[in-house]
Amino acid sequence: MDAGRLSWRCHLAGLFGAGALLIVVGLLSLRYGVLRVDVATVWDAVWHYDRNNQSQVVVRELRVPRTIIGILAGAGFAVAGALTQGVTRNPLGSPGILGTNAGAAFAVVTAIYSAGITTPAGYVWFAFAGALGATVLVYLVASAGASGPTPVKLALAGAVISALLGSWTAALLLLDLETLDQARFWLAGSLSGRGTEEVELLLPVVAVALAAALCMGRQVNALSLGEEMATGLGQRTALVRATAGLCVVALAGSAVAMAGPVAFVGLAVPHIVRSVLGPDYRWIILYSALLGPCMLLGADIVGRLIISPAELQVGIVSAAIGAPFLIYLVRGTKLAQL
Repeated sequence: MDAGRLSWRCHLAGLFGAGALLIVVGLLSLRYGVLRVDVATVWDAVWHYDRNNQSQVVVRELRVPRTIIGILAGAGFAVAGALTQGVTRNPLGSPGILGTNAGAAFAVVTAIYSAGITTPAGYVWFAFAGALGATVLVYLVASAGASGPTPVKLALAGAVISALLGSWTAALLLLDLETLDQARFWLAGSLSGRGTEEVELLLPVVAVALAAALCMGRQVNALSLGEEMATGLGQRTALVRATAGLCVVALAGSAVAMAGPVAFVGLAVPHIVRSVLGPDYRWIILYSALLGPCMLLGADIVGRLIISPAELQVGIVSAAIGAPFLIYLVRGTKLAQL
């Protein structure tokens, strides 16, 4: 049998496995929490909804929106991380390295502090605008000089802008305890308390950005080899970087707007996929879109159960899972290789 055909069959089989895992995790997300329900109740809540049934109300009104947001945000974080790592050639790349999370957090806290906006649907566009503004600012700062926005300059500019925005955010929270009380759950990263309005607002943005990212695998492969190599292969590197940057902003900005600045999903998932499949971004991006939601929803389920009947925010759980992974990456001998 042809090796290339076998490889494609293995990849496709893996995609079916990843899709099946996502379905299982999604079902667990609908079933488990303070109130545990069986599969039949979940089925009835989705297809034969009875408002007089308390279990069905919990599933339909609380867990279905929560699960959908987890899927969209998880895919957004993971694919944005994969694109960032490929375009910047930085193995520790994630949406946070471009200031996306810090910009969104600063915009949301500012909206709560100055305008009194307290609902997720009210500040979702502030988060998106903050993510976009911070990413553009990082790119402009990194573009200064003759060498342009190199991976090292992007990382340094992202660290500086993130630190600056983080200090301003902390100042606003210290000035007003009411703002701190309103923003603290969102800042920790959470899928709870969200409704379908956020999904309706951002679903078109996420869908278009995901479709564009999935079509960019070949271009990111060339760019990850280096600027000169990509140019020699006929790539218009400036256009590829700009398109990938827009996708990262749309995906990460939407994810942060829906779930808060959740860490490590955009860093860990692309690395896990790369360690198994190799450096082909056509597959890394596709698998990340399926496995990112699995990680985010899995962390959310653990957060619901670990201190039940209370809940641990998904951002805290994902950080607890991702921190050891980050330490492993830092200690790894192949850290500089993509």
